[in-house]
Amino acid sequence: MKRLSHVMFFCFLFGLGAYAQETFQPRNITTDYKGIVYNKELAFDLRIHTHGFAFSTKIGKIKTYYKTKFVFFELGELKHHKEVRKSFDAQAIRTGNTTRSFVFGKQNNLLVFRTGIGTKKYLSEKARKKGLAVGYSYEFGPVLGMLKPYYLDLNFEPGTGNRNTRSEKYSPEIEATFLDESKIIGASAFTKGFNELSFIPGIHAKIGAHFDWGAFDKLVKAIEAGIMVDGFIRKAPIMVEQIGIEEESDYSVENKRIFLNLYLTLQLGKRR
Repeated sequence: MKRLSHVMFFCFLFGLGAYAQETFQPRNITTDYKGIVYNKELAFDLRIHTHGFAFSTKIGKIKTYYKTKFVFFELGELKHHKEVRKSFDAQAIRTGNTTRSFVFGKQNNLLVFRTGIGTKKYLSEKARKKGLAVGYSYEFGPVLGMLKPYYLDLNFEPGTGNRNTRSEKYSPEIEATFLDESKIIGASAFTKGFNELSFIPGIHAKIGAHFDWGAFDKLVKAIEAGIMVDGFIRKAPIMVEQIGIEEESDYSVENKRIFLNLYLTLQLGKRR
């Protein structure tokens, strides 16, 4: 009888152990888990593109592992494709005068503020294993172009020994002086002209390939490359429009209202 009780006790312990193993054994959830670990995402973008740069902030709502919806706010600059920066460094050494490099024929800086909504989608789950997650993103919304007059320091009496220097923005009345390199000393301070802003509204759209190192991690570390477009309701007068002012008879500078650019973005941020 005593032996039987020992056997029954042993069977009870064995059964309890098997039950505990069945109940509490950790499962390998990484093979089938498809839920959401984080709910929100805050990211900061540094973007360079064919004709300028931009900084942006994105506030995202993580819908599923594969999909994030976001709003964005972005500030940058668009440049004309014929902008060429020049410098009179050699002349400054000879004369002892301080000069700044300048863009010949530039009339305005075109600063842009973009905002809107967007979506980011992943095409794989490799990031869960600390790999590279590949996806795409797209966004669209309004854009506000802000035209800041471009000022030059001009010498109105070159070669006379007089230094009649003034900081001037472009106007038809001084066009001959503004486009005469012999009278240009250099660009005025960038801050000059901010109290004279004018505005051009438009729309913006962007689509690109998105590469994220650890899209399932707390920290956002990604790069993105693609194409973007800004369209304004009228031409943005970045440059003084010129025809035939150089030796080439077909030389011309014309402003435009649509800007198409390739871009590359570095994105850093945090999920929670």
